[in-house]
Amino acid sequence: MGPLSGLKVVELAGIGPGPFCAMLLADLGADVVRVDRTAQVDLGIDRGRKYNVLNRSRRSVSVDLKNPDGVETVLKLIEEADALIEGFRPGVTERLGLGPEECHRRNPRLVYGRMTGWGQDGPMAHAAGHDINYIALTGALHAIGPTDKPSPPLNLIGDFGGGAMYLAFGICAALLEAKTSGEGQVVDVSMTEGAASLMSSIYGMHASGHWSDNREDNVLDGGSYYYGVYETSDGKFVSIGSIEGKFHDELLELTGFTDAPTEDRNVQESWDEKKARLGEIIKSKSRDQWDEIMAGSDVCYAPVLDLSEAPRHPHNVARGSFVEVDGVIQPGPTPRFSRTPGEVQMPPPAPGQHTMEVLTDWGFSSEDVEKLKDVGAVT
Repeated sequence: MGPLSGLKVVELAGIGPGPFCAMLLADLGADVVRVDRTAQVDLGIDRGRKYNVLNRSRRSVSVDLKNPDGVETVLKLIEEADALIEGFRPGVTERLGLGPEECHRRNPRLVYGRMTGWGQDGPMAHAAGHDINYIALTGALHAIGPTDKPSPPLNLIGDFGGGAMYLAFGICAALLEAKTSGEGQVVDVSMTEGAASLMSSIYGMHASGHWSDNREDNVLDGGSYYYGVYETSDGKFVSIGSIEGKFHDELLELTGFTDAPTEDRNVQESWDEKKARLGEIIKSKSRDQWDEIMAGSDVCYAPVLDLSEAPRHPHNVARGSFVEVDGVIQPGPTPRFSRTPGEVQMPPPAPGQHTMEVLTDWGFSSEDVEKLKDVGAVT
């Protein structure tokens, strides 16, 4: 009964950002139907069904998109849908007979959400790529990492931040507009452009002369001594983010770092020396000891937790930030709503697990479904 309850979405199965967008909508109550392939396709690492967390909260139908009856099956689902999610290369859904024109002929109010790496057009539109390539083209990758070379920030910036989140936002915005106009439209998300958008504040600082193109040379990239990660005596790490003056004052008080006046904290020539000294101080105690000293203070401090530790941290436990689904610990639905909270609807499905159930729920007769199975259009 989340805030998107009643919304019907068709997801053409893919990997990464498309499923994450679908998961976000489904966790908030949307009835998202995942259209899986009838044949196995290499989609990267095979983790096992229940570990494909991005596929949770929705049902799966298995459809042969090379079969005309399979394409017709998806078009009939689209007739009942509010939105569609697809993440293929430009032109693929058009060749399948499931492009925006075909879909809008069947359902003029459909919000057609599509996501690519480079965009639907441009010199690189049809080239293969992954998150690391998309963020490389935006300046984001260059800005992250140690001095000697950029470091991939997992696939958080392109796939999930610049891709899935912008697609979910765009779909919801277009659905809101369709309530007024009665018409659908295409939402075109490029992971490259989404990643660039996430860099807006950094580009602003760069234009003002307050951000250097050199890594570890800026306030937020590990260049400053008061915003970074430090190793503790037990080989673990803590994070410090004492940017503002009053937070810096508390950092000095709680660490005993007396020779770093707050008013001089942005004298960049002293950063390396102060970073080395603060590093020595932090390394004199264990992470747990620093927790006792700085947790909950105005230093802007948190221990650096690994993926096994994070779900067990008292704050995350108190908030219920992580949930267990089918024996798998994973982040829970977010954001939170006061009246219509989201929830994980179900574990990740097996491909085609709900074919009969979904098609019947979405208006197909039992006889129609059996005929589709007989001709191999669905399984």
